[in-house]
Amino acid sequence: MEKLPKLTIPVIVGIILLIILVSKSSVTIDSGHAGVLYQTFGNGVVTDEPPLGEGFHIIAPWNKVFVYEVRQQELSEKMQVLSSNGLEIKLDASAWYQPIYSDVAKLHQEKGEDYLQRVIQPAIRSAARSVVGRYTPEQLYSTKRDAIQEEIFEETKKILDKQYVQLNEILVRDVTLPPTIKDAIERKLKQEQESLEYEFRLVTADKEAQKVRIEAQGKADANAILSASLTDKILQDKGIDATLELAKSPNAKVVVVGSGDSGLPLILGNN
Repeated sequence: MEKLPKLTIPVIVGIILLIILVSKSSVTIDSGHAGVLYQTFGNGVVTDEPPLGEGFHIIAPWNKVFVYEVRQQELSEKMQVLSSNGLEIKLDASAWYQPIYSDVAKLHQEKGEDYLQRVIQPAIRSAARSVVGRYTPEQLYSTKRDAIQEEIFEETKKILDKQYVQLNEILVRDVTLPPTIKDAIERKLKQEQESLEYEFRLVTADKEAQKVRIEAQGKADANAILSASLTDKILQDKGIDATLELAKSPNAKVVVVGSGDSGLPLILGNN
């Protein structure tokens, strides 16, 4: 009975040492992450092998593992940039990015864990300054928001090329102009809209007047043609034809031939 405690203590110490050794010799990579292995007694960062994937890994206790999130992430940036005429523009944008999985070791070796501040933010700010500087405040306010979003994306992507980072999208959420400039642009746009509406009303009124003139001219031309074709002889013939038709009617009437105007028959009925 006296030997049992003496045997138990070394066992307990051994278990504790084993737990410490296992904890120092293993690493668990969460989903959406990758591990970069650093060999203390080797060549440092291991770049010629794939990164450690998700799950449990056993490593030498003297080595280290640096874990990187390789899922798509979002960076929000609020910047102050200058337009083509030197006015200060506030730009609110977001970038969707992620480390390239196969190059995460090189990213760690060359850029470090703070690659966001070292690489991505400077690239976005540089591209935004370059793109916005090509446009006037009026263009930025009205028609060019989609254009600058696409151009900032393309220029940022060029800068990040070979930086071991993948840029997925640039979203421009808001472009804020100085209040006085914004008010002036809105007044100008309102005046232009009113001018376009006035011109439209003038064009509509002119077309309506042309329509009325054409209809009136058509009626006048028709009357002139009709008047030119109605001779006294034709009118007399028409009157005779009408008289003969009336004579066929069973209604009581008196027809006086040659007693009407221009010698036309005069028809007297019961009334």
